[in-house]
Amino acid sequence: MAEEVLVKGTLTNEMIDAGAELIRRLDEAKLTVTTSFWWYLSESDIWRLLIASPELKKDGPKKVYKKIEAILSKIPVEKRLALKDISVVQSDDPLIASLRTGIKTGQSISGVSVTASAINGRFIDNAFIYRST
Repeated sequence: MAEEVLVKGTLTNEMIDAGAELIRRLDEAKLTVTTSFWWYLSESDIWRLLIASPELKKDGPKKVYKKIEAILSKIPVEKRLALKDISVVQSDDPLIASLRTGIKTGQSISGVSVTASAINGRFIDNAFIYRST
């Protein structure tokens, strides 16, 4: 971004909006997103947008990241996330599975904030969930 959305410390409204916009565009591009959320990494004091997709297993990470990068390039610069702030994970990743058992949002883009909670035996320091199916 020209004024890259900062992903340190506090999850901002800009970050939340930018993440929702990306998920909307991924949906429009028919890239399957089963789960998506901002995840706080306390040891690094950064937020990472995690996107779970079965396409990772089917197409491989390089192809999925290229799709995301192409979609990001179509978002106005002032609302664009950096690819380095996004991680794509398998839909059956243990973290994703834990989240899915505790929180179900359906296919819409929601806004569920989770702070200092245990879900299915996994501690969640901070997360902002768009989708968990």
